[in-house]
Amino acid sequence: METRANLAWLQDPEVFGVNRLPAHSDHKYYRNESQYQQGQNDLKQSLNGTWRFQYSKNANLRPKDFYQIDFDTSAFDSIQVPGHWQTQGFDQMHYTNTAYPWDGQDELRPPMVNMQANPVGSYRKTFDLDEALVGKTIHLSFQGVETAFYVWVNGQFVGYGEDAFTPSEFDVSQVLHAGQNIIAVEVYKHSSASWIEDQDFWRFSGIFRDVYLTALPEAHVNDLKVGQDLSADFKDGLLDVEATLVGNLTDLKVVAQLLDSKSKVIWSETTVAGEVVTLGDKIKGVSAWSAEAPYLYTLEIRLMRANQVVEIVSQKVGFRHFELSDGLMKLNGKRIIFKGINRHEFDPYKGRAISEKEMLWDIKFMKQHNINAVRTSHYPNQSRWYELCDEYGLYMIDETNLESHGSWQKLGQVEPSWNVPGSFPEWKANVLDRANSMYQRDKNHPAILIWSCGNESYAGEDILAMTEFFHQVDASRIVHYEGVFWNRDFEQISDMESRMYAKPAEIAAYLDTKPAKPYISCEYMHAMGNSLGGMSLYTDLEEQYDQYQGGFIWDFIDQAVYKKDNYGQTVLAYGGDFDDRQSDYEFSGDGVVFANRTATPKAQEMKQLYANVKIKVANQVVTVRNQNLFVSTGMTYFVAHIKRDGHEIWSKRFDWDVAAGKSESFGDVFPIQSIAGEYTYEVTQHLKNDTLWAKNGYELTFGQEVQTIATKTIKPSGKLTVVHGDVNIGVKGDNFHVLLSLAEGGLSSYRYEGREYITRTPKTSFWRALTDNDRGVKHGFDRGLWLGAGLYQKHVDAKVEEATDRVTVTFTHQLALPGEILHTVAYTVYPDGRVAVHLTYPGYLGLPSLPAYGYDLKLKEQYHKVRYYGNGPAENYRDRKVGARLGIFEMTAQDNLTPYLVPQEAGNRTDVRWLEVSDESGHGLRISGQNQVFEASVLPHSEYELENAMHQEELAKSHFTWVRILAGQMGVGGDDSWGAPVHQEYWLPADQALELTFTIQGI
Repeated sequence: METRANLAWLQDPEVFGVNRLPAHSDHKYYRNESQYQQGQNDLKQSLNGTWRFQYSKNANLRPKDFYQIDFDTSAFDSIQVPGHWQTQGFDQMHYTNTAYPWDGQDELRPPMVNMQANPVGSYRKTFDLDEALVGKTIHLSFQGVETAFYVWVNGQFVGYGEDAFTPSEFDVSQVLHAGQNIIAVEVYKHSSASWIEDQDFWRFSGIFRDVYLTALPEAHVNDLKVGQDLSADFKDGLLDVEATLVGNLTDLKVVAQLLDSKSKVIWSETTVAGEVVTLGDKIKGVSAWSAEAPYLYTLEIRLMRANQVVEIVSQKVGFRHFELSDGLMKLNGKRIIFKGINRHEFDPYKGRAISEKEMLWDIKFMKQHNINAVRTSHYPNQSRWYELCDEYGLYMIDETNLESHGSWQKLGQVEPSWNVPGSFPEWKANVLDRANSMYQRDKNHPAILIWSCGNESYAGEDILAMTEFFHQVDASRIVHYEGVFWNRDFEQISDMESRMYAKPAEIAAYLDTKPAKPYISCEYMHAMGNSLGGMSLYTDLEEQYDQYQGGFIWDFIDQAVYKKDNYGQTVLAYGGDFDDRQSDYEFSGDGVVFANRTATPKAQEMKQLYANVKIKVANQVVTVRNQNLFVSTGMTYFVAHIKRDGHEIWSKRFDWDVAAGKSESFGDVFPIQSIAGEYTYEVTQHLKNDTLWAKNGYELTFGQEVQTIATKTIKPSGKLTVVHGDVNIGVKGDNFHVLLSLAEGGLSSYRYEGREYITRTPKTSFWRALTDNDRGVKHGFDRGLWLGAGLYQKHVDAKVEEATDRVTVTFTHQLALPGEILHTVAYTVYPDGRVAVHLTYPGYLGLPSLPAYGYDLKLKEQYHKVRYYGNGPAENYRDRKVGARLGIFEMTAQDNLTPYLVPQEAGNRTDVRWLEVSDESGHGLRISGQNQVFEASVLPHSEYELENAMHQEELAKSHFTWVRILAGQMGVGGDDSWGAPVHQEYWLPADQALELTFTIQGI
């Protein structure tokens, strides 16, 4: 029992906890029936709230004796616990990915710490001990402190803790007393632990999770291990309870019972208390737990003496069986597919000090978007998150707080000469303790299927020992670790083949070898900025290979934080915005959810591809394929819709009950149509009843088919007057006047019903604002010539053709490229006021593929209302449109600008038939494809403005509305954001011709 603090512990990897109590399960306990029924426990006293606080730049400047009872803290500041000190105005905000935060500042190697640059937070709180705790054994619990801390109570040293993401608990029974008490905590930003907590996140510090006292009843279940397996036929539950008891066990009985979801007792057992008590039985005919049907039972254990309750323990139980069998991961006997996501705990105001409110939003969003699995990247999360995953139904990879990325991979190259923990004996007990702390706390949660040894820490004997530990203590789960990909000498560390950002072809090549291990991508689809293109290439593998068992998108939420800019407005900031160096800048923004917890357009694609029910409409026959493993579609209903030219004309509800794993087809669903038009036959699936995560009627997925009944072309009537000017060709008709400029090389005026719509002659464009993925793959270097080619093109010829019902002027433009690279834009004016625009790019050899090809129309800002008939509702691209559906949608130009952390290409729609932009009174332009669909966006800023901005707030107040009409643009990609190109099937090859014809007409 140490009685004095020692700063040397900060640089000693073999010291990671002093006077710390052994880790134990996170079960709940109560001292009587009344408190149990109310969910209240007066034996628990929260120490959250306002604390006194002083920030010091290093240990030499800290108030060394602040823990003394008579120390004057009147000069201290105040701080909120839980919370980081950086988010409350102290110290430097700092984001870095793989490089250690001191890289380039100090020459250090593990386990060294530069104590002159190691900030200290001195916390102090005065509190009155609750009466219910007085005279009992009392434990002090810190659920999370970054990175290392010392604790004193009433001036006496209590202990020391590391491992920021699992609890550190201390027995304070001998130092607490009735009445007023003082707790003092000294937190250090860096310690030897910092070398193995090098996760891709903001480098926060402080007491960021709950702090509380717990008093133990006279007898107490200190640890609980609940085996909750299934019989071989998956019908019966195998309940195996092991309870470790402490306190006065004399004449004590243990009364256990299992209740179903309706609070009916289905099993009970009574036994005499001992230090270790085992209970259990085979429970006939249980409802098995899965993410699809997360059925939970409640285990209640009562410690009784003389017919009086001493303690009540409650633990949720979910019977399920997870195994590796025949080279596959199976849940309850069925091959499982992880439709997963990685999740950091994050909030833009509070950092990682999140509350239940954020957790509830997250899990509801995940369920609503068909996510079935989450990886706790890259540390154990708050206990409440595991309870929610049990209850709502999410499979979990529970990950140890271990990452040492910067110790072995530098600038993408593997150099593990000083990698930790490696095979260093001085680090072995440290990482094993982290594994044990996670396991002991979380072992009873049925949602956890897989233990993970950590993330991106290379491989060695120490991590191998972690795997051996998990196998020894838990036969009901398997072990994951991706790092063996980099060092196959330690293949046995991971029970599955796990890779990060492997391309679809690389995954297929592995699976073609018929390997011994099944495959998952623990990280894939790097969702940075405008991303997630090509995701279907991964989900297609689910059907092609049994051993492909899914993956986990990186990641859930942007790690961006709010700050005040120089003009006093609150904006979202990323790495580097706080003058933090080393930084990886906007690399902190990789979420399918923005930092403020609004969905990005990427979620639309994810939701559809992750859906467990696939709906196909072909020749008006509906096929429902239920890929759920355990539940039928009986808890949902389907609605068939018919839309003619985007307008719904018929709908009907159907209750199709398709068994799990089965497929059924249904004919005679849609009534026969005969009126000319384009028909969309759509079927949607909806919840039949309210759930924890969505109301009845919520849409889960959809399927569409489009068919056309031909229409007759109506020849425009009216007369045209052509005016041959020296500089312009003028064309007049009823209520309109067009000027085609021979000087500007295009349409310089379109006046309809007295309103002018053209601000400057529209230009063709071959460029798009670089996305994060474009920048990562050096797209600007490879294709940058197209930026200048379109921006600085010149027109070199004009040809005029006149007929009785039309006038056509064809302009030839030469691109700003070596050689004679030409393309044409033809304008045909009709008597009804329509102007047909025909773009032709003939294709040329020897050039890089085109980012885009189309037509930029600059309108006055007042024309900001948008209505279109095409794919939506959210933005979509040629490699990200599975989740988009054909329909008529409305928005504004500003709403269409997706607020990615760094402005970039945004707002695109594919397969557009027509597009309207108008002012508030309904006046504007209608742009219609001529026997072809097109891509389009309407934004308050041009591609070139977006290209030049690094933050959304840098985009000035808009004076124009920019309409882009595209023959096409390349996909956005998403395999990774640092070198993976867009898949070639989503390119626009420069040697292939591109054409687009559309009409412009006033409305």
